Amino acid sequence: MRLRKVKNALERLKEYPSYFIQNPSKFKGNWQTAFQNQNPIHIEIGCGKGQFISQLAALNPDVNYIAIEKYDSVLLRAAEKLKDISLSNLKLILWDASHIEEVFAENEISQIYINFSDPWPKSAHKKRRLTYKTFLDSYEKILIPDGKICQKTDNRQLFAFSIESFNENNWLLSNITLDLHADDVFNIETEFEEKWSKLGPIYRLEATKRRG
Repeated sequence: MRLRKVKNALERLKEYPSYFIQNPSKFKGNWQTAFQNQNPIHIEIGCGKGQFISQLAALNPDVNYIAIEKYDSVLLRAAEKLKDISLSNLKLILWDASHIEEVFAENEISQIYINFSDPWPKSAHKKRRLTYKTFLDSYEKILIPDGKICQKTDNRQLFAFSIESFNENNWLLSNITLDLHADDVFNIETEFEEKWSKLGPIYRLEATKRRG
């Protein structure tokens, strides 16, 4: 799907200072100061237009949420949705997940959400998949002991790759489903999920960082 570029998106993001963090690396190891509390921090990598994480934040005021998106045009749409909403437990950052250790310190994050990330179907591009070993190594560092990753995708090949990758890298898998919408479980849909799930099943898993 072609990304629609929004003119002056980065400058327009600065119009939402209560949500948009311009220099996120300065909070590395001290994100509590951005939220002014000691609540656990959950992050979504590739937040899209923000529907999923904004609803989570509204439902869980005792958890801090950080939405990460690498495209300014997309993150702007997330910010615009929040214009008339007051969520003190949600921040937005423009960042590439391949450099995630530059903005979060060891044992700083309690949970990570990866929803409908690019499957990078060609084998030559597998290192770009957000569940490739190098990404998992970074997640392991920033997660607390027993920290968790929750992944959703509509791509069966990516899901199979992720299960293999988690297993090879000593993560504990649980709550695996091959058809999320057929199961009677709580689920907040992303914009992508809301639009395309009727075309096929949604796959979901949870992976927990092992101690030691």
